[in-house]
Amino acid sequence: MLGWFSNRIFLGAAQRRLVRCGVPIFAYHKIAEPTAGTRDPFLYVSPKRFEAQLTALKAISLNPGTLDEFPKNDKGRVMITFDDGFTSVMRNGLEILSRHKFHAIEFLVAGSVGKQNHWDIAKGDVPEQLMDESQIREWLSAGHQIGSHSMTHRNLRHLDRAEMRDEIFGSKKFLEDRFGIKVNHFCYPYGSWNETVRNLVVEAGYSTACTLEFGVNDAKTPPHELRRIYPLSSGEMLRKIAHRLARRILRR
Repeated sequence: MLGWFSNRIFLGAAQRRLVRCGVPIFAYHKIAEPTAGTRDPFLYVSPKRFEAQLTALKAISLNPGTLDEFPKNDKGRVMITFDDGFTSVMRNGLEILSRHKFHAIEFLVAGSVGKQNHWDIAKGDVPEQLMDESQIREWLSAGHQIGSHSMTHRNLRHLDRAEMRDEIFGSKKFLEDRFGIKVNHFCYPYGSWNETVRNLVVEAGYSTACTLEFGVNDAKTPPHELRRIYPLSSGEMLRKIAHRLARRILRR
């Protein structure tokens, strides 16, 4: 009975065993109920659920950490990341993070600050608002970090070297110039990268880069190939995989 139940809850038995093996980094996108018509409801976490998840992380003695700590192997830490810069994170997540004393990083699409998620809209998804400059400054003032999610959220593996440089180097410079801080962390759009992309990220001066490869991290994990975990129960993860497979079949 416990096994049946645990695959339906966040941090079930298998997930607890996993996060004790290294440093988990959780990959969030939107803190809200799924928007009607969305192509991927699994990228949404409701505010109530988000709060419950942070509570669950603390309940198993995982303490908030930041990406600045890598490559230090410090089991017992957990990192919270957000991709894209959706305003729902500010609107619904900031107070929850503060109350639970968690620090997080928001990976921003530099060329879309204050705009909408054009990369999703182009694929038929619903438009949603991204954080503007004042909201990003509020995020930073609350003690959180920003990182780069490239300039325009293109799949870096599909670009030529000059375009890769513009996306990786250009976004870093834009964010640093606009907000007057060092931007030390990168996140590969779509989790897509190869050796050329990774080497340019290193050359640009980022100290870490996050993928969407599943798993936890330890002292042997290359800092520009950090693994992450979606904040889903094992049952939800299976449904997410099935959902994506169904979408691919329908596109054929």
